[in-house]
Amino acid sequence: MPFGDFDAWQRELLFTGGFVQDGDASEYGPEAQARFDRYIELADMVDGTEGPAAVKALITSLHAEDDHGAHGAVYGALERFPSRDLVRGAAMAVINLLEIPRDNSGHVLQLLTLLASDDDLHAFGAAFGQLQPGIRADLTALIAHHEADEWLADERSFGRLRLAQN
Repeated sequence: MPFGDFDAWQRELLFTGGFVQDGDASEYGPEAQARFDRYIELADMVDGTEGPAAVKALITSLHAEDDHGAHGAVYGALERFPSRDLVRGAAMAVINLLEIPRDNSGHVLQLLTLLASDDDLHAFGAAFGQLQPGIRADLTALIAHHEADEWLADERSFGRLRLAQN
């Protein structure tokens, strides 16, 4: 783990992930720029050895609609995790996947389909089967949305999460 205090890193990541959005009344100033830059720096600290809790934190931090490229650092950090940790962290973050902007959730789900092994996607499916029915229905709808001409529509991704749900 490249940083010593995971809880402090996570708190700062989630705080700095709330950067200025387009149309905000607040001004883009030095403080807003420093927060934006720090968010990218915190994501870049990840080397993939931090485990599923860090995956969950990274996914949870994707709550900004207008990221101006900052989320690229988070997606890059997610790509550094071993398949098993990526899938476990995403399973831990199911509620967050439903709450973050759809474009962000689609990108994360696509990363799962492209980077996770079949065995690990089946583990995701097992976790999926343990969800409360309402959450399971919402996640099914989210996956279907992204498979319908969105992030999961291409042949590399389409159906990989659906098969894992069964």
